[in-house]
Amino acid sequence: MKKLNALTVLGMTTVLTMGLLGGCGSDSGKDTPQTAETSVETKSSDNGDSDKAAEGKTTEAGENTEKKGTEGGKVYYLNFKPEVADIWEEIMSTYTDETGVQATVMTAAAGTYEQTLKSEIAKTDAPTLFQVSPVGLDTWKDYCMDLKDTELYQHLSNKNQALSSEDTIYAVPYAVEGYGIIYNNKILSDYCAMDGAKIKTAEEINSFAKLKEVAEDIQAKKDDLGIQGAFAATGMSPGDDWRWHTHLMNMPIYYEYKDKGITDAESLDGTYLDNYKQIFDLYLNNSTVEPEMLSSIGTGDSMSEFALGEVAFVQNGDWAWNDIKENEVAEEDVKFLPIYIGAEGEENQGLCVGTEAFWCVNSKASEADQKATLDFVNWLITSDTGKDYMVNKLNFTSPFDTFQADEAPGNPLSRQIMEYAASDKESVSWAFSTMPGDAYKKNLGAALLEYTQGTGDWDGVKKAFIDEWAKEKSNPTAE
Repeated sequence: MKKLNALTVLGMTTVLTMGLLGGCGSDSGKDTPQTAETSVETKSSDNGDSDKAAEGKTTEAGENTEKKGTEGGKVYYLNFKPEVADIWEEIMSTYTDETGVQATVMTAAAGTYEQTLKSEIAKTDAPTLFQVSPVGLDTWKDYCMDLKDTELYQHLSNKNQALSSEDTIYAVPYAVEGYGIIYNNKILSDYCAMDGAKIKTAEEINSFAKLKEVAEDIQAKKDDLGIQGAFAATGMSPGDDWRWHTHLMNMPIYYEYKDKGITDAESLDGTYLDNYKQIFDLYLNNSTVEPEMLSSIGTGDSMSEFALGEVAFVQNGDWAWNDIKENEVAEEDVKFLPIYIGAEGEENQGLCVGTEAFWCVNSKASEADQKATLDFVNWLITSDTGKDYMVNKLNFTSPFDTFQADEAPGNPLSRQIMEYAASDKESVSWAFSTMPGDAYKKNLGAALLEYTQGTGDWDGVKKAFIDEWAKEKSNPTAE
């Protein structure tokens, strides 16, 4: 497989992160939690009976286009995230009203983006704008217009973030996200005021050793603190275990890559897999639910525990703010810690910052449609209206130089990601974007669940992590 330029997020000095994709947990494209169960369309399609309301919107857009006399180009975006489908519909309607250009969106159901894209791209009226992940680029790069000479690419603050090969720019990130350990500062402050507390302030937690010491002490004193546990439940419900088989597993991959000076690998040594085990065990043994009960617990359950002030810590990303806000935890008490695993030099480590959200313009679309699509994305990142949607409705933190420091989501977690990025801390890049694919992640999740339940051992996790990686990398089409 041809190596791509690294998705480098280290040392970013501009606004960085997205508020919601993840929420992250993204598969094939994303390991973020998603809620929709069916595709949402706002365009006519070839699939037989189409949604009448959607047809009405498309017809109206067409009438506006004809009335204002455009050159005939149109925009059709295949959206990845069901949770923001309504916002994209509003964006398309607004854009059509402002410009007269027909703009439509279709949203794939959760977990079906690749399947939906394969179906839609084969149609005469195919998407002009779609999303790829670094792993999925090999499948789609023949459909990706070279963006090298476009305004979209030129406005990218860090050109190394683009997906490229040789001198071709296949895809440009449109938002970035961050994740780590979210903590309730009120609970931490209450703990710090107790006799025998292991820290005086949360800022003293800058290593796995200190995190372990504090978490275990909080767990022992949970009744005195009026909470249910140090960590929220380590939910292992199949399909909702992306925080562990992907986001947490990023840490040993990242550090192995860092040691070797690489950005991808055909095989892994598992050098830091025991480091993963110790943070995973810390979560399991100091939370609200016994490990053998976790197969029925999902991310939503964990976030509810945190939002209701029942736990001190939960691992998740900036997108989780939507699950936290307007509950028991005050906005000013929602804080981030990096994920520490006991690696050398981790006291200088920042949050995990990156993206799997890359825009591609369909190279098979007509020249008029390509131009209309590029005009649309330029409107999103340069116009006051477009930027307002990006920041305040979609809650994206943008990687483009057209956004100023004050043009970032009001999400407190997003603001902290920006603060970490602007500090001297070294952001952890999303090495998990190089994982072989969905089958690999699912097998790894199953091995972790068996370990959690006691029906399997850690050797099973090692086999799933190391052996299956090499197998899938050597035969990427096997799944």
